[in-house]
Amino acid sequence: MANILILGLGYVGLGNAYALLGENKTAVFDIDQEKQKRMCSLLGDKDNLISVNEDELDHYLKWAEFVFVCTPTDFDETIGSFNVSSVKGILERMKRNNTSAYAVIRSTVGVGFSESVMRELGFSNILFCPEFLREDKAIEDSLKPSRIVIGANKNDEASMQKAHQLSALLKRDNGIPALITGLTEAESIKLFSNTFLASRVAFFNELDSFAISKGLDAKDIIKGVCGDPRIGDFYNNPSFGYGGYCLPKDTKQLRSNFIGVEQNLISAIVAANKTRKEFIAEDIASKAKGKKIGVYRLAMKKDATNYRQSSVLDVMDILKQKGFSIIIYEPLITSNDIHGFEVSNNLEEFFKETDLIIANRYDVELEAVKQKVYTRDCYFRD
Repeated sequence: MANILILGLGYVGLGNAYALLGENKTAVFDIDQEKQKRMCSLLGDKDNLISVNEDELDHYLKWAEFVFVCTPTDFDETIGSFNVSSVKGILERMKRNNTSAYAVIRSTVGVGFSESVMRELGFSNILFCPEFLREDKAIEDSLKPSRIVIGANKNDEASMQKAHQLSALLKRDNGIPALITGLTEAESIKLFSNTFLASRVAFFNELDSFAISKGLDAKDIIKGVCGDPRIGDFYNNPSFGYGGYCLPKDTKQLRSNFIGVEQNLISAIVAANKTRKEFIAEDIASKAKGKKIGVYRLAMKKDATNYRQSSVLDVMDILKQKGFSIIIYEPLITSNDIHGFEVSNNLEEFFKETDLIIANRYDVELEAVKQKVYTRDCYFRD
């Protein structure tokens, strides 16, 4: 059993808290205390759960053996890199408190961040442990991740001991493969993993764009291509573009980290996503008989509960510039508008008001109006 403090209760922090609570004393803190109350209610009334407020935080930074850093690191277009101020602020606070705890950075950072911040702050108790959670399966993937990667200072015995201790905590005797690397190698693993996934999405989206342009059946082409076991029949369903928490920002960050290194592919993956959204918007515009376009849900995946960095939003912006009126059906939104677009929570009225309905992912709810639905979801009937 270990004393663990988790900072940030988004889907990463919540998933980690859920997975670690059973066998460890786990304290949680989020700067949004109302959100913290909601997340703690989801975690349940567990004896090992401690909800921490701002006044108690310094105490628990000293109490903890591991401080899991799960705060947001959005990509800042103005600086061409992640905004890591929240992560850096936590490390500075740990140093001020003279804590012996090790920071376990689960927030995504640029390649070289950990070693750079160690030199800058004179604080060496840092492990980088990338997460590979699927947005709609955060709890499941926290309980049994595909693999565990821990970056440590391989020249420091104490750092390596802590890395092995952390590996044991996360594996929980579940036979999960674990890899301990250098800090910068672990940071690279995270960004290259997500960029590869983005490249796969971009590839099948471009295949679909080709099929649309040539009047071909994209699904048949995809099935034939993916029949090769080296390619595999997965992660191959066309969409309006890749989106969500990780892929857009991680691909851009990796492109930034390639400065000084010749490359073509990484930049092409980022550019391909923009091209796809523009292509989809043009194709929708060519099929829209009226000026009222309905958008069925904003989330990128079926059953997902967020629409952050959704490619659908970019498609909507392009269509708006072309003069189309747009209304969104999104039951997750309680306000009457978002990003300047009208929102409806009444499905029947939404159907009546729209001339064409676009859906990144199809749903049986759309069967009644399927004749006016535009989707590139090839597998919705499988």
